[in-house]
Amino acid sequence: MTELYVLVVDDEQAIRQVLAAQLTKAGHRVDHVGDGSTALQYLSRNDYDICICDIRLPGLNGIEVIRESRKLGIETNFLMITAFASLTTAIEAMKEGAHDYLMKPVRFEDLLHRLDRIADITRLRQQNTYLRNVIEGEEPKFGVESVSPVMRQVKDLVAKVSGTESTVLITGESGTGKSFIARAIHKNSARAENSFVSVNCGAIPENLLESELFGHLKGSFTGADRNKKGLFREADGGTIFLDEIFEMPLSLQVKLLHVLEEKEIRPLGAEQPRRVDARILAATNRDIEKALAEGNFRSDLFYRLNVLHIHLPPLRERREDIPALLSHFLNIEARRLEMRRQFTLDATAEEVLVNYAWPGNIRELQNVIARTMVLVEGDTIHLSDLPPQVLQAPPSKDRPTGPVNDAPSGTLRERVRQFEISIINEAIFAAGGDRQTAARSLGIGLSTLYRKLEEMGK
Repeated sequence: MTELYVLVVDDEQAIRQVLAAQLTKAGHRVDHVGDGSTALQYLSRNDYDICICDIRLPGLNGIEVIRESRKLGIETNFLMITAFASLTTAIEAMKEGAHDYLMKPVRFEDLLHRLDRIADITRLRQQNTYLRNVIEGEEPKFGVESVSPVMRQVKDLVAKVSGTESTVLITGESGTGKSFIARAIHKNSARAENSFVSVNCGAIPENLLESELFGHLKGSFTGADRNKKGLFREADGGTIFLDEIFEMPLSLQVKLLHVLEEKEIRPLGAEQPRRVDARILAATNRDIEKALAEGNFRSDLFYRLNVLHIHLPPLRERREDIPALLSHFLNIEARRLEMRRQFTLDATAEEVLVNYAWPGNIRELQNVIARTMVLVEGDTIHLSDLPPQVLQAPPSKDRPTGPVNDAPSGTLRERVRQFEISIINEAIFAAGGDRQTAARSLGIGLSTLYRKLEEMGK
């Protein structure tokens, strides 16, 4: 079973804790909350695959949670559970977009079976979204136009490797866009019209990963109640992307090496191997030399994967690309949330975002923009609208503080004004965007601070 990101919503603490523990043990990532309003906040901040939600909840009930989440453009699948089941509530939940319906007490085997079906739906949705983006032109041919020389080199390299059938190893920190690069290679290859299948090797329990990759026959192990094709067969004729490849257990590395050399797989329980034609792309954020030296990854497999190598630099090493990325994600999130207005960043907020260290790289940047756009009032994002993780972070070590263009120039009056702007910006930043606190630290009244900000065009 593919790992799912699940939100469990139930006002009975014991039930939600038991469900969360069982789902975590089964290899899923789980959050759990006790009321509808909190659930809606979690759903707006995280990209859950499924929400297992009780219908009877304090505050917003389960059906209202579905209704409100759809208004926010949230596409999470809902599996409703209740001890007060009736045909009326089941029909109402389905009309609002629930995927399925379960009675309390929930049998965990039934729940896992439903999750397995939802995992298949999630994969199809991801593939459909990718194809829709290609058709509508929402996803650029390579991505946001980069200013930095290092990303221009990456772009040129992607264009070259896309025309080959060789395996490619993509390296870089978490969140730098390795999966996007893999999709760009597939999209620009001769296999573009066939499937692109992505699997995170570190997110699937070891005892399930072999079946997930290579498939199995019914009865080949306990719980194998039907045949499973496996991801390699789903990618036949197309591309399979093995993300976090260095998390793959050694026992499976041998079998993957066989796939690379012989172009065939053997599903669990099968007597004969099956031929597959899937181009393999792989990625890792691990220290390769260390993993090889410690014996955690086979060197022969590494050399077969590393025929072509693309390294993605962290965002903090290519800050000149950040303004374009900010603009790109503002547009993407506005369309995703079906907001019919154009969002902009004021100069101070953009400066802080450019100076931020971005430990989570592009993924963190997109999440910050998405979270801010849901909560902001109006069309302009100000410094005070940014999340605490950005406002309270220390200045990046490789970036000076203060305005981007802080070199003094002009007359004495102009230089004094530039210095004043710098001091005010630093005070607001240090106060986490709280202008009243900033005014107090500067020894001026709040009205004076607002007047000066108005003069600055803030």
